[in-house]
Amino acid sequence: MLFRSKDLYRRDFTINALAVRLNGKGFGDVLDFYGGQRDLNDKVVRVLHGLSFVEDPTRVFRAIRFETRFGFHLGKDTVALIAGAVKMNLFQRLSGHRLLEELKLLLSEHEPKQAVRRLADLDLLQFIHPKLKWSDRLEAILGVIEQAVDWYRLLYLDRKIEVWLVYVMGFLEVLPGRAVTDVLKRFPFSEAEVRTLKAARTGCQGVIRRLTGKSTLKPSETYRLLSGLSDETLLGLMAKSKGDSVKRQVSAFLTTYQHGKPILTGADLKAMGLKPGPKFKEILDRLLDARLNGEVKTETEERAIVYRLANLPA
Repeated sequence: MLFRSKDLYRRDFTINALAVRLNGKGFGDVLDFYGGQRDLNDKVVRVLHGLSFVEDPTRVFRAIRFETRFGFHLGKDTVALIAGAVKMNLFQRLSGHRLLEELKLLLSEHEPKQAVRRLADLDLLQFIHPKLKWSDRLEAILGVIEQAVDWYRLLYLDRKIEVWLVYVMGFLEVLPGRAVTDVLKRFPFSEAEVRTLKAARTGCQGVIRRLTGKSTLKPSETYRLLSGLSDETLLGLMAKSKGDSVKRQVSAFLTTYQHGKPILTGADLKAMGLKPGPKFKEILDRLLDARLNGEVKTETEERAIVYRLANLPA
């Protein structure tokens, strides 16, 4: 019994320090040494002892995850201990790797905006970067991201995206350039993640200008602009845009344009006497554009384009 009590004492919170007896007399009895059942009933997230956050500061992020996921609230003593941990600067001592892993989990929850607001209430955003603060702008960006992610999840039940990465884009959007550089250095993002974050922060401004320009883009032009961008970057674009134009075009790309393809294939072009090369690719691209723009509907119409571009006898 003593061994089990000490083992459970190493858990993060009272609500996950419960155990069930699986052997001997009393099989099935609940072992509750720290009031976990009471806290479950009261919907409270409470640490087991006063040195909990000193031992492991990342417990704070798990506490916030549990609080927002289950609709619980932090106990008063736990909130006071978090404030003490902030004053002791415990979180600054965490490696970028450990902090990033906790942020990934927190930002992958169903309603990350609420969790981020809680981080701000507890003065914890500063440990991502000192200039990251809760503001109307950050709230608005995170709200749009939440809507875009929910829309994406409903649209693509079988596709997986790194939701946390889209929310980090939201953080970087409200930070000055030097702070963005600091964040990218502090946290061990992969090379692909860094490229995605940089593209969302600065590299996509030209794309947004094109999508919101006065002239209406053809579907093929929208396709050429957006193809090659990750789905995370596309959702970031939707969040950055103020009007509905970008959202409509990104939506059209994801749902329709990216799935478009000509009837004729490279094998068909070879059968027509064409040899692979620059002209070969040019013709395939033109066929795709024609298909996306609704200029052709049949194989015969596509062949007519090939004959014309390749100077072949019809």
